[in-house]
Amino acid sequence: MMKKPEFNNMTRQELRAYVLSHREDDDAIAALINRRNPNSPKYPFPQTDEDFREMEQILKRKLGNTGEAN
Repeated sequence: MMKKPEFNNMTRQELRAYVLSHREDDDAIAALINRRNPNSPKYPFPQTDEDFREMEQILKRKLGNTGEAN
């Protein structure tokens, strides 16, 4: 049985490369998900109807004009 690497000792880039080459390793995937990109934009949870409309527009821009994932 092969010993898994120490995910906490890997850089984010090393962990991402490991996940890409070991896609079946759920522990590695979870470690990568838990290690969020600190530069990612943060959006507050919508509180009002206007907030929900704004979030909808943001999502539509990110997904494309159709509102569906490509």
